[in-house]
Amino acid sequence: MAKKTGKTTKVALIYDFDGTLSTTDMQDYGLIPEFGMTPEEFWPIANQWSVDNGADQVTGSMYFFVKTAREMGIKLTRKNFQKAGKNIIYYDGVEEWFNRITKYGKELGLKIEHYIISAGYEEILEGCKIYKYFKNVFGCSFAYDKDGNPVWPARVVNYSTKTQYLSKINKGLGKYEDRAVNEFMPDEDRPIPFRRMIYFGDGGTDIPSMKLTKERNGTAIAVYNPKDHSAAAETKALKLLRDGRVNFALPADYREGKQIDKVIKTILDKIAKERDLEILQAKEEAKKKKIQLQKTLENAQQKFCSAFN
Repeated sequence: MAKKTGKTTKVALIYDFDGTLSTTDMQDYGLIPEFGMTPEEFWPIANQWSVDNGADQVTGSMYFFVKTAREMGIKLTRKNFQKAGKNIIYYDGVEEWFNRITKYGKELGLKIEHYIISAGYEEILEGCKIYKYFKNVFGCSFAYDKDGNPVWPARVVNYSTKTQYLSKINKGLGKYEDRAVNEFMPDEDRPIPFRRMIYFGDGGTDIPSMKLTKERNGTAIAVYNPKDHSAAAETKALKLLRDGRVNFALPADYREGKQIDKVIKTILDKIAKERDLEILQAKEEAKKKKIQLQKTLENAQQKFCSAFN
C-alpha cells in the first residue's frame, strides 16, 4: 500500500544503452549500413584511426563518422541521426518495461525516474521509440554549423565521465549544470540518494559507474544477451559479479516475470519498506523529544515552585 509521506520518494533506474537495452551498438542499425558497410567492417577501421591518431576511442569514432560521411557525400544532420534511431532492435520486453515498472513503483508510493547514460549519440536516442520514457538522457552529442552539419563533439561520454552524470542525478542537477557537480550538498538535500539508484550495464564502459553505485549502497546489475549462447557473453557478466563490481548478473530479458523484472520489483519493495521504517522511526524520535521536553518543563516548574516555598 502506498504511504503518504509528505515528501516524494524518488528512485532512479539508470541504463547504459548499447548492449543493455538494445541488442548491439546504436550506430550499427542505421548509420553504418548507410555507408555501405557492415559493423564488422567499419568499427576496426574507426578504432584503428583512433589508435593511429592518439585519440580517445569514443571521441575518435565521433570524428570518424563525420569524416566518412563527408568523404562519401552523405549529409549527417540531426534529422538523419534521429532516423537511425527508429531502426533500433531492443531486447525482449524493453518497450513495455518502463510503464510497467513505473506503475509498480507508484503502487508503492515511489516515483520512478528512468535515465540513460550512454557513450552512444543523443541524436540517435532522440529518434528511438523509448526516448519518451526517460527523465533525462546523457550521451555523446555533436555541435552543428549554420547549415546543420556536425562539426565538433559537443559532449563526450566514456567510462570515466559516466560517473559525473550519476552525481548529477544524485543532486537533481540538469544536463548542463557542470560546475555544480563538485559543489557541496548535504546528503539529506539530495533528491535521489545512491541507495535509491539502480544501474544497468553490460560491460567495460560501465564498470566505474557500477562500482560507484554499489559502493554507495545502490544496486548495480550486469546484463548479458540471453540469445548469445557463447560462453563469453555470460562469463563477462559473471566476472563482474565475482569481482564484486555488481550485485546481480542477469540475462537482458525485460519481460514480466523474468529475472530482471522479479529482481527490480523486489528491490522496489525493499526501498518502500525502508521508507516506511524511516517514517516510523521518525515518529518515535518525535515522541521521544516530546517526552524529553515535557520532563524539562516539569523540572523547570518544580524548581520555580521550590524557589518560592
